[in-house]
Amino acid sequence: MAYKCVVLIKQVPDTKRITGEAMNEDGTVNRSALPAIFNPEDLNALELALQIKEKFGGHITVITMGLPAASVVLRDSLFRGADDAILITDRRCAASDTLATSYILSCALKKIDYDIVLCGRQAIDGDTAQVGPQLAEKLGVPQITYVEELIELDGKSITARRNIGAGWQQVKTALPVLLTVTGDANEPRVAAAKKTMKYKNARTPVEVEKEVRSQKTEDSEAKINKLVEEKCGELSDKGLLIKQWDLDFIGADLNWCGRSGSPTKVHRIQSVVLAAKESKDVPANENGISGLIHELIEDKIIA
Repeated sequence: MAYKCVVLIKQVPDTKRITGEAMNEDGTVNRSALPAIFNPEDLNALELALQIKEKFGGHITVITMGLPAASVVLRDSLFRGADDAILITDRRCAASDTLATSYILSCALKKIDYDIVLCGRQAIDGDTAQVGPQLAEKLGVPQITYVEELIELDGKSITARRNIGAGWQQVKTALPVLLTVTGDANEPRVAAAKKTMKYKNARTPVEVEKEVRSQKTEDSEAKINKLVEEKCGELSDKGLLIKQWDLDFIGADLNWCGRSGSPTKVHRIQSVVLAAKESKDVPANENGISGLIHELIEDKIIA
């Protein structure tokens, strides 16, 4: 039996390169201050979907919500083996917390036929692990969180092993289902050369418009719009037009989106700097290492 998988991915700031400009005054992330990367555990979710497709057949759609620049992770997903990609981008999505994000994604998923929804356990820019479970509730489907291994997929049921911290559980449930996948589930594959060559020119309509405007600075608005429409049509005919949806298209209630739909508010931002009270230079030789070990033993740090 072939399965229709939807993988939810996110472009996130690289939190390993945090600087003093990483946060805005209102408590939101200053995404322009950090390099953007593919959320690590979303790659594990995509890899699990690819393994399901390879074993059982089916179709993989990847969806991301974000700025137009998030198209980069959609192309990356196509390079790795996804079949279809959708960008949800709308200024009215700005400042969405996990509740608003899960609502917007639920509206989008209700327009798609799926058997399995997969997402990373959590995103490194928020570390809440809330969007997946909230989304499952809004969709009215069962969920298996912290998935580290797919044990069985048989007809309309799925069995997976989930990490519970001090051990693991084996859970079986019916499809459709939502899975949140941990970084221990697999080793994500790299982009395939053939698929990279095939999809390297895939673009969203907003990217097409930006490129046309940069090249036709002297043209009228009507002519620019016509060129954008023509180029989008050409890409669509080649299977290279990445779908682009806004809040109106997915039928979202604006009261539940963006800042108005986000009950989470940042009370205070505090910068914490850890500094050693004292330090000691240890010579990089046998005597230095031996002396350090003896001191650690005397201080009962090691036995």
